[in-house]
Amino acid sequence: MRAANQLVGMTLGELAKHVAPGVSTLQLDKIAEEFIRDHGAVPAFLGYSGYPNSICTSVNEQVVHGIPSSKNILKEGDVISIDCGTVLNGFVGDSAYTYCVGEVAPEVKKLLATTKESLYEGIKQAVVGKRIGDIGNAVQTYCEARGYSVVRELVGHGIGKRMHEEPEVPNYGRRGCGPLLKSGMCICIEPMINMGSKNVVFEKDGWTVRTKDRKCAAHFEHCIAIRPEGPEILSSFKFLEEVLGNNAI
Repeated sequence: MRAANQLVGMTLGELAKHVAPGVSTLQLDKIAEEFIRDHGAVPAFLGYSGYPNSICTSVNEQVVHGIPSSKNILKEGDVISIDCGTVLNGFVGDSAYTYCVGEVAPEVKKLLATTKESLYEGIKQAVVGKRIGDIGNAVQTYCEARGYSVVRELVGHGIGKRMHEEPEVPNYGRRGCGPLLKSGMCICIEPMINMGSKNVVFEKDGWTVRTKDRKCAAHFEHCIAIRPEGPEILSSFKFLEEVLGNNAI
């Protein structure tokens, strides 16, 4: 699990070199697929329930599951969530990061920063003996206190030899409620946070989810192992942060 997730982190780092104005989301998809295969793995998303590409590229008001396209050209001031998965030696890795394309409006950067911070607030609760609701409550409380809204229709998930396993991991909830966290569990925590309303629309392509009010959304994800000594983050933002430097969120 650690190896598969580290490869996802390396792939997100490789993509960080190419996220720029004038680049299409399909170009990013091709770079990701080649990088993953060159490292002895296969893209987890490609063909998953019919999904046509190797990564999800969700721009601005798109929350998640945006399909890469040659027509979707990044421009200055955009933000793009890239969700990436790998299958390596029979185990799945999964992580996501929202990148800035050039100079981004301060209020949008603040949304991204808050969403990323809420991810780590959730991770703090991923300890043996706590419950799934403790994770969701931490994310929800952190974001709503800062004026943002939490998407309800989409959640994190368990992960292992399959991409989506039990339990579901919502980004909202009540403390002390939900499935018990046990040593050895692996889960993906992935806050999906909107600048405006929490309401979303499922597009006709069958995949893309966007905010109903078309205000910006942000998405960050880590894969976590529940261990006796505390949560272990199996995925990594280290590689992309090395590329982005001071431009990292």
